[in-house]
Amino acid sequence: MARRSPPVVKRKLHQERVLGLLLLLLLPAFVFAVFCHGQKISYFLRPIWDTPPRPFTRIPHYHVQGLQMDHLCRLHGWSLRSSPRRVFDAILFSNELDILEIRYRELLPYVHKFVILESNVTFTGIAKPLSFVNNLGRFEFANSKIVHEAFSGNSGGTLGRDPFELEAKQRVALSSLLRRSGIAPGDVVIMADADEIPRAETVKLLRWCDGVPPVMHLELRHYMYSFEFPVDYSSWRATAHLYNQGTGYRHSRQADLMLADAGWHCSFCFRTIEEFVFKMTAYSHADRVRRPSFLDRRRIQQIICRGEDLFDMLPEEHSFRELIKKMGPIQKSASAVHLPSFLLENADRFTFLLPGGCSRLK
Repeated sequence: MARRSPPVVKRKLHQERVLGLLLLLLLPAFVFAVFCHGQKISYFLRPIWDTPPRPFTRIPHYHVQGLQMDHLCRLHGWSLRSSPRRVFDAILFSNELDILEIRYRELLPYVHKFVILESNVTFTGIAKPLSFVNNLGRFEFANSKIVHEAFSGNSGGTLGRDPFELEAKQRVALSSLLRRSGIAPGDVVIMADADEIPRAETVKLLRWCDGVPPVMHLELRHYMYSFEFPVDYSSWRATAHLYNQGTGYRHSRQADLMLADAGWHCSFCFRTIEEFVFKMTAYSHADRVRRPSFLDRRRIQQIICRGEDLFDMLPEEHSFRELIKKMGPIQKSASAVHLPSFLLENADRFTFLLPGGCSRLK
């Protein structure tokens, strides 16, 4: 067998050395990239490692102003009741005073009781003022319908604990408050966060129609920072239940049925920059504040007006197609059609929630 010539051997040794050097340089760079951008890498690869949830069965939602309830119920495959059900609206509250007022004004004619639980600590264990208690005068218009309770937590004993554990305790307390509010089997209870607002038309259907599912999710149009930045229709956690003795407050997947286009979900829709900072450090995903610079007030203001992500994160999607489609800033909308009526009737008070109003108070 012929011996390999020296030039060939030298060339092979040279190639191996170059390859080894490249690996030596690339490995630290890869480790550094994972350390600095691990979350982004994980989210970008999510379609590979995560399984998408089973799809909802969407119930078409019909509404035209002036149609009789009998006709609306029949359009949905339901029938008209002889008398309306009572509706209870149950939420956990933190500090979303503007959104809460819009919610209560939207639902006031159709809700029997507004059940609201407020804690003196955040989900992350930080002591906080009782914003709702301190602003009761603002909600005097709904006073006769409000059932309120303050959840007492010990901030010193809760700091450093799992925020989802603290959130779960408050949801148990809200279930207890709901039972004490006078609710009875067959009544409707809406379970949602304060910024997940059902349409008045949705609640009318729940009151007047027989045949509605015992548990049904509400599809809400998702907005970020204001109604100028519509994201999509991905908000589904709000639910409507026909109450029974086993009903408890939850904010997770509970059924496969979902009523289409049933309201609005306005995330981080605050009047002041300080409210943004508070929410970023207070809610269950506060670990997304990975650097102190994330809380820089000037940065937050710029991000709001650009429609970018406060936490510098990629979209949470289960397909590369949806992920790539949603990368980058949210596209602005000039439409203020089909928004809560109280919002538009009082547009001078809520300019920060409307197109062109991205500047926030310092």
